[in-house]
Amino acid sequence: MPAAGDPALDTLLLPFAQGALTWPAAGGALFLRARCGAALFDAPRPGLVCEQGFKPEADALQRSGLDVVVEADPGTRFPLVLVLPPRQRDEARALLARAIAHVAPGGIVVAAMPNAEGARSGEADLARLAGPLQTLSRAHCRVFWTAPMHGDHDAALAADWIAADAPRPIGDGRFSRPGVFAWNRIDPASALLAAHLPSDLAGHGADLGAGHGYLATEILARCPGVTALDLYEAEARALELARINLAPFAQRAAIAFHWHDVTTGLLQPVDFIVTNPPFHGLGQADRPDLGRAFIAAAAQALRPGGRLLLVANRHLPYESELATQFGDVRILAQQQGFKVILASNVPIQAPTPAPRRRHSRR
Repeated sequence: MPAAGDPALDTLLLPFAQGALTWPAAGGALFLRARCGAALFDAPRPGLVCEQGFKPEADALQRSGLDVVVEADPGTRFPLVLVLPPRQRDEARALLARAIAHVAPGGIVVAAMPNAEGARSGEADLARLAGPLQTLSRAHCRVFWTAPMHGDHDAALAADWIAADAPRPIGDGRFSRPGVFAWNRIDPASALLAAHLPSDLAGHGADLGAGHGYLATEILARCPGVTALDLYEAEARALELARINLAPFAQRAAIAFHWHDVTTGLLQPVDFIVTNPPFHGLGQADRPDLGRAFIAAAAQALRPGGRLLLVANRHLPYESELATQFGDVRILAQQQGFKVILASNVPIQAPTPAPRRRHSRR
């Protein structure tokens, strides 16, 4: 059984627990940006389909026996659509517009957000699309839902919001989209790592937490000896962008894209690894354990003599984990609050003792 402790999910299902809403007897329900939690299992949820593009969450939902898809078929309609909108407003608006598009005639949309992550703005946005809402609050979260819908929504506004979430150029031929890490700029930590990539990186490498592919493109542009590159990314939205951004390099090297949770280990051994590991969890609290898990996965996957190049905020305590997993660890750069670290899995050899000098007797 999943653990408790997700106030937004608990609040999302509050209207059903209190009897303000009833679960549909037929036709099922679609849950956009679904998360697994105890509240999902406190009553029968027949016909529930969970859409989740973040691999750890998708895996948790599947382990609990739920039906999970990366993206719901645009033609499907449900009498109930549940939504946990993200913090980023353009992405959240597009998700609400998609929720409206998935509602069957007479169906309703129910959404919940933490107050600290824009609940009132989310409620106002759904009201702009669908008209007056009903609302409940609990645990610093708000849940809000529409009246039964029969096509009575602002279709033009919904189309505009979906269009605003589409991949867009951000310079140098790269594309990103709202909600993806560093979606509207080049992340300065990744740029610092790119500037310190050794030009002699060669063979088969991997980019862990590849995002929209910035570091991968820099590797292929700067390191002519690289013949294959694996991109590991847990967020399907980001991986879709990486496919677009790496397309110009398709003839340059063998490129593989893995929708994968790096903390479970890599899929094959490699010669080198680069990473700007995530360090935020749900609610944006620091999660240095994620970075440590990336380091452990890298150590297991690197071939003898392989190298790990990592960038992180200077305050994150990765050095002890690196020292445990690698024989040689050194800092290549410290700038703008970030650090670039090079680690090798070749153990440091103990120095050879100097020969003992023989003293002649007089």
